[in-house]
Amino acid sequence: MKRIIGFLRPFLWPMLFVLALTFGSAFADLNMPNYLSKIIDQGIANGDIPYIIKTGAIMLLFALMGIICSLASGFFSARVSAGFGRNLRGAVFAKVESFSMGEFDQFSTSTLITRTTNDIMQMQNFVMILLRIVLLAPIMCVGGIVMALNKSPELSKIIFIAMPIVLVLIYLISRFVMPLSKSMQKKLDRVNLVMREKLTGIRVIRAFNTEDFERKRFDDANLDLTDTTIKMQRTMVLLMPALMLVLNLTAVVLVWQGALQVSYGNIMVGDIIAITQYLMQIMMALTMFSMIFIMYPRAAASADRINEIMNTDPQIKDTENPVTPGSRKGVLEFRDVSFSYADADEPAISHVSFTAQPGQTTAIIGSTGSGKSALVNLIPRFYDPQEGEILIDGIPVKEYRIADLRKKIGYVPQKVTLFSGTIAENICFGNEDSTEERMIQAAKIAQAYDFIMEKERQFHAPVAQGGSNFSGGQKQRLAIARAIMRKPEIYIFDDSFSALDFKTDATLRKALAEETADATMIIVAQRVSTIMYADRILVLDEGQVVGQGTHAELLQNCEIYREIVESQLSAEEME
Repeated sequence: MKRIIGFLRPFLWPMLFVLALTFGSAFADLNMPNYLSKIIDQGIANGDIPYIIKTGAIMLLFALMGIICSLASGFFSARVSAGFGRNLRGAVFAKVESFSMGEFDQFSTSTLITRTTNDIMQMQNFVMILLRIVLLAPIMCVGGIVMALNKSPELSKIIFIAMPIVLVLIYLISRFVMPLSKSMQKKLDRVNLVMREKLTGIRVIRAFNTEDFERKRFDDANLDLTDTTIKMQRTMVLLMPALMLVLNLTAVVLVWQGALQVSYGNIMVGDIIAITQYLMQIMMALTMFSMIFIMYPRAAASADRINEIMNTDPQIKDTENPVTPGSRKGVLEFRDVSFSYADADEPAISHVSFTAQPGQTTAIIGSTGSGKSALVNLIPRFYDPQEGEILIDGIPVKEYRIADLRKKIGYVPQKVTLFSGTIAENICFGNEDSTEERMIQAAKIAQAYDFIMEKERQFHAPVAQGGSNFSGGQKQRLAIARAIMRKPEIYIFDDSFSALDFKTDATLRKALAEETADATMIIVAQRVSTIMYADRILVLDEGQVVGQGTHAELLQNCEIYREIVESQLSAEEME
């Protein structure tokens, strides 16, 4: 909570200004009943029209002062709360950007979206209410009590009897509302999760005709949130009638006792009206203050969820004394590396050792779930292994700055991601020194140039969100061009040729061989034809290297590799 409150420090002066304006507004409101009582007791009672006009003019000035202070206070409160929300969103986004894949496994995408939007909006609204009401309500309450005591200590006792009743009502209702408010954010997470899965998987849902099932899933999550919200709102609605009942009963008792005091000559009629007005102000202040008890649980739950992100220490971060990368090399070495995902029963890879040299192609093949993607994800430090170490140019990857390490790597993931914008922006993504000539060259090597030139705007053709206006093979080729643009020391292709036809695959690999003659190339593939000409092939099975060598060598001494080859190639092709 301290860290979140720290985001209000830049707005200290506007907050002090809001406090001053709140005092001004409260001062104006508290003086109005006092002058009203003077008009009744001195002006009207004595028929003194000039006094009525003079005092009425003072009341109008106080009313104008209250309006101006209230409007200015609202303006600055809105600016402070909006600025607070802006800074907090920026800090949360920056924190999420620093997360490793391990943290993304811990926090789902739907909950990160909810925390960055709805939770921060709850905090922003709470700050707004805090500045507008929490500052004003105590001033009005204390000021009203002081002014009432000044008019009649005897009648003011009635107010002191009513206040504890109001506070008890607020406490009882708030105690019931608090757990409901906290549960609403988790249920909103669930709604967002189901909605996101439905939107991203709409093709699969329609292909398998499961719209009714998905609609029921969403309805269940939505109705759960709705029921909780209705239950909370119904409880909150009880507060106002209960408070008005106490307020009106107190006003009746106050007028009754005031009439007796007037008959005894102890008090004036105007004072009764003034005390009644102060009673209204005190009760309304308590009513406004009760909104804090209603909003606080949800804001507190949101603050806890935001703090959970802000207090999460990324597992992968820069070392205190990073090494400076030397001249271009690209030697990659795994030394007895073992890695397990969080909460996994079995390791994803176990005791893997190999060396990949510049100018050579190292291919990785194996059955589904054998640990191929897990292995290559360790190179750019998306994860860190629990045992062993990975070295580039003889230096452990943990000793590099993460930015320097990843500049050495051109990575094409298994699931291709394109960003909304243009083709040129996607190819040049993350390449600060890109030129048009290099972009065209990269597109030609990736076999993307022809279909790009067929577009009406060519390299400036639009790319829809997620690249939905391109086929799978086109997206893969654009992603490969993006990696080539960087001219890295190490290329990693994680099953990046699966959507290509055999002819394009062969042409692309031939062009890549020329481009990457002095670079280290790591290829993960399912198709034997893609990797059979690699300098070294690693065969993975259940996370372990069960064979390594050339295609011919593995056919002779690795049964698992031979089975994979026999399932894909004919006897003539095997040779």
